[in-house]
Amino acid sequence: MNRGSLHPGRFIIALLSIVGPPTLLASVADPADHSMRQFLQQDDTQHPYRAVRRLEAENRGRRGWLEAVTEYSIENGFTYQVTSEGGSSLVRSKVLRTVLEGEREIIAGGETARSSLALANYAFQPNGVDGDGLANILLSPKRKERVLVSGTMFLRPDDGDLVRLQGQLAKSPSFWIRNVEIVRSYERIGGVVVPVTLESTAHVRLLGPASLRMTYVYSEIDGRNVSVASH
Repeated sequence: MNRGSLHPGRFIIALLSIVGPPTLLASVADPADHSMRQFLQQDDTQHPYRAVRRLEAENRGRRGWLEAVTEYSIENGFTYQVTSEGGSSLVRSKVLRTVLEGEREIIAGGETARSSLALANYAFQPNGVDGDGLANILLSPKRKERVLVSGTMFLRPDDGDLVRLQGQLAKSPSFWIRNVEIVRSYERIGGVVVPVTLESTAHVRLLGPASLRMTYVYSEIDGRNVSVASH
């Protein structure tokens, strides 16, 4: 995800070089603040990949699932090919394929920068280290958009790697869907931090609560083969 010519990470580095030792001392005193600064210095460019995804959704007893080979490249954008599926045809057509098609449209429209965890989109506030040893960073979206999340991201304190993001969408995707809660987990694979699971719940008008789970198994990142256990 390209943030443009002024990379927030480089901006933070420039500020640190101006402020000097007091900022370094503040970072040591506050591990969460230190982890946040490390996170903002990381390169968040979208890396080419190939992964098999499994999507499952349920609403009022109707369940559906599908598996798809998904790929992203600078030249071709995001593409997917459904390889197997089962369960409710309504869930598969109205939920699961819609999720994949929505991702394709966002990337094709060049809108990924508006959803990135960047200073242009969020205010970040360190909130201590939790019982799991993860730095908690509160996220406040700067705009009410359905691609932004109001919640918390959890970072590894030693290197600022993103482990988990959870919260509620800043804006409902549509009149029919509200109270969308998400939990997205990440791992470093092939030298790159990538999402490995996504779980979401929402309330659909007239139909009640609905849930979605998506898992990723990567076979290629940056043109190199990778091998990880299924999640």
